[in-house]
Amino acid sequence: MYTNQHTLKGKYEFEGKGLHTGRKVHMMVEPAPKNFGIQFKRSDLGEGAPLVEACVDYVSATARGTTLDKQGVTVLTLEHLMGALFGMHIDNALITLDAPEVPILDGSAKPYADAFSKDGLQEQNAPRKYLVLDRKVVCRNEKGSEMVVLPDDHFSIDVMIDYNSKVVGCQYARYELDTDFVKEIAPCRTFVFLHELEPLFKYNLIKGGDLDNALVIVENPVPQEELDRLAGIFNVNRLERVPEGYLSHTSLRFQNECARHKLLDVLGDFSLVGYPIKGKVIAYKSGHSINSTIARELRTLALKQFRRRWNEQ
Repeated sequence: MYTNQHTLKGKYEFEGKGLHTGRKVHMMVEPAPKNFGIQFKRSDLGEGAPLVEACVDYVSATARGTTLDKQGVTVLTLEHLMGALFGMHIDNALITLDAPEVPILDGSAKPYADAFSKDGLQEQNAPRKYLVLDRKVVCRNEKGSEMVVLPDDHFSIDVMIDYNSKVVGCQYARYELDTDFVKEIAPCRTFVFLHELEPLFKYNLIKGGDLDNALVIVENPVPQEELDRLAGIFNVNRLERVPEGYLSHTSLRFQNECARHKLLDVLGDFSLVGYPIKGKVIAYKSGHSINSTIARELRTLALKQFRRRWNEQ
């Protein structure tokens, strides 16, 4: 477990498009001083625009991604990048964007994790402030999602998913201190069921979605005419449903890739607590909404804990 804070050793540039806006974006991730935290800068809004702290206090939306909004300055779909920073124990960084949305790249955190891990991290002369839980935190919602965070002496996550899907099945994934985040969690891509695509298009989402940044799950055989129509939408020559139940454009990186991606999302959303956590997370059918609900409660507990420690000194 890291005792001191860490930042990056170099500057890293990424270019791509936003998953929902479809807009091209250039992003730079660079080192920041101790106690800076993770902050976003929208360079397209001019020098007067405030920095947006990566904090659950500013979460304004959780539909198909996590959105921050501070004084009208928004940052969309940041969870994969934040998952990489949190999973790799990077405490301080400045992220500059020239558009409102973090680039989706390949739908995972792999491009970020590969870049950051190449140079290693820079230790800083400041201690990490851990949230140490003294009671369990529980949340359930109307979608059937459940999450509990238990006191523990280190951080771990157990994720279980079950969508009543014969393709995905019941899946389980785990993250703990000795998990190789770069190899085991970062490569896992976002996923969508075929029947969800049309409603997402209808509601003006996933403008930047394509077959290079998502797994598409196909529960049942689909007429080839329908697959040909989708191939036209995604600008590919031909699509087929492979026997495993996915579109033929890609193959799984792990048999439980969907559960591992949900774990990545938990890491990204829990990073918005603003502090590393000592606690055991158990999640069933987690999503950005319940992740953010729990993160808000954890942040409240952290602030109370640090205030109490300050008063005792």
